[in-house]
Amino acid sequence: MDLVTLWFWLIALTFTLYFFLEGFDFGVDILRPTLARTEAEERALTGTIGPFWDGNEVWVIAAAGLMFSTFPVWYGAVFSGMYPLFVLILLALLLRGVSFEYRNQVDSERWRAFWDWMSFGGSVVPSFLWGVIMAKLIEGLPVGRDGDVQGGFAELFTPFSLVGGVTTLLLFMLHGANFLLLRLHTDTVLYKRARTAALRWGALATAAIVAFVVMGYVTEDLFEDFGVVPWVFPIAAFLTLASIWLALVRRRDTLAFTMSGLTILFATVTVFLALYTRGEVLPSTLQSEYGLVLRESAAQQYTLVLMTWVGAIFLPLIIGYQIWNYYVFRERVRPDEGALSHGY
Repeated sequence: MDLVTLWFWLIALTFTLYFFLEGFDFGVDILRPTLARTEAEERALTGTIGPFWDGNEVWVIAAAGLMFSTFPVWYGAVFSGMYPLFVLILLALLLRGVSFEYRNQVDSERWRAFWDWMSFGGSVVPSFLWGVIMAKLIEGLPVGRDGDVQGGFAELFTPFSLVGGVTTLLLFMLHGANFLLLRLHTDTVLYKRARTAALRWGALATAAIVAFVVMGYVTEDLFEDFGVVPWVFPIAAFLTLASIWLALVRRRDTLAFTMSGLTILFATVTVFLALYTRGEVLPSTLQSEYGLVLRESAAQQYTLVLMTWVGAIFLPLIIGYQIWNYYVFRERVRPDEGALSHGY
């Protein structure tokens, strides 16, 4: 495997890890208004993700940094062409981080309610917009002859990209509900509500994914250049998604969370496979020949070699730290004890 291919798939890996990890804590925040009835329950739900959410955001920083250093042309087109979306995501993440820190600083119900809704909005916005961005990578942007992206904000929202946004939003909600089944004590009412939410949102997420794939196949030729082997990933995504329902019915909480995580993994890999098999990291909606070709968008060989050494050192360290963090905070949470012990 040459370094261009290696780094393309390492970028795909960082996005996959980000969606897998940040997906469930987004989902918990989005579900919180419908699951929590008391202040203790609010704190318990926040406590389930309290030790993890900021560490999960490391992967979006890594993804952006790796794109900038190894595929600067691709990075420039994507981040300039969808600049408003990335600004909204950044502002939402900042607002969400502030809400975690400020929520309990004032002993006022209205104060806490305000920051709860800010946290909710700070999770809904990126959950939706990341789906829009992934869909636009497949659909393409109005890339001109010189690689500059033309067009305005409204052109980023098409039927296909909107369905993509709804799909990631619902999938993250399902993933968050499954995560709560691992983190809440099984004898609490919150656990029962989380199970009900997983079944409800799982059905809607399944419908959204089917709609996204059908639209991608019909309108975007999503699988036009797929060979036999790449088809394994979209098929696996359907199988893991279907198995979530069976795991929930059988009360196999770990399996349900694993399957929702694998669904996110296979779905993300399918998007990057669509780009790789086409040979274009960003199609042009103006002229097909204006699309950004994978190898022409990569950095020079020296940069790729240098980044390979950097990645070989730091990526295992980041992964190892996060594994340790999840191991330390592995115990389940209940409204009358767990969240308060974490300080959230």
